[in-house]
Amino acid sequence: MNIPDKDTFEFSDIELCRRIETLTTNMMAFWKSSHGWASIEVAGLLSASMLEWQASLSSSLHRWLFSTSDGDLILAWTNLGALVEGQLKLFLSIYYDDYREDIDAIKDKRGRLKDPDHLTLEPLRQFFVKRIWTVGRNWNPYVERLQKCRNSIHAFSSRDIGTFSSWKEELRTHLSFIRDINSQVPYPDMIYEPKEY
Repeated sequence: MNIPDKDTFEFSDIELCRRIETLTTNMMAFWKSSHGWASIEVAGLLSASMLEWQASLSSSLHRWLFSTSDGDLILAWTNLGALVEGQLKLFLSIYYDDYREDIDAIKDKRGRLKDPDHLTLEPLRQFFVKRIWTVGRNWNPYVERLQKCRNSIHAFSSRDIGTFSSWKEELRTHLSFIRDINSQVPYPDMIYEPKEY
C-alpha cells in the first residue's frame, strides 16, 4: 500500500486539489515546449500530445469535493484515473529513447512499437511494474485501486466504487505520486523544475 507523503495530511482537500493542479499544469507546460532540451523525437512526441488536457483535468478535481451522487463519484474516479494514465504516458514519452529500446517495450500484434500516447492504462501499469517500479516506490497498488474504481464507468452490473471519503484520501496519494514522477524526470536546471505552489 502506498502511503502519502506526511505533509499531505496538513493540507485541506481544496489545498490538495490546488497543489495537484499547479504541479500538473507546470509539468505539462514545461514538457509541451521541450524543444532545445529534449531530443528532437521526444520533443516532437510531447508537443503533439494533448498535455494541456492533463492540466485541464487537474483543474477539474475540485468539482468533486462537495458532490454526493454515485454518478459524480464514478466521474471523480475517472478524472483521477485519467490523470494517473497521463502521468505514466508523460514519463514514458520523456524517456522515449530508452523505452523504444527496452526489451519489454509495448508492441502491437504485428510487433510494432506502440508509442506512449496510444497506450491504455493496463499495459502501461504492467510495463511500469516490470521495468520502472522495481526500485524506489512501487505505485502499482495505487494505480490498481484507481483503475478498478475508474473502470466502473463501463459497468452495467454492480461494482465497488468506494466513497467520496476514499476518493479524497487518494488525492493525498496522487499528490505524492506526481511528486515522485516529477522527481524522476530530467530538467535542464533546478530553476525549471515545476513546483506545486
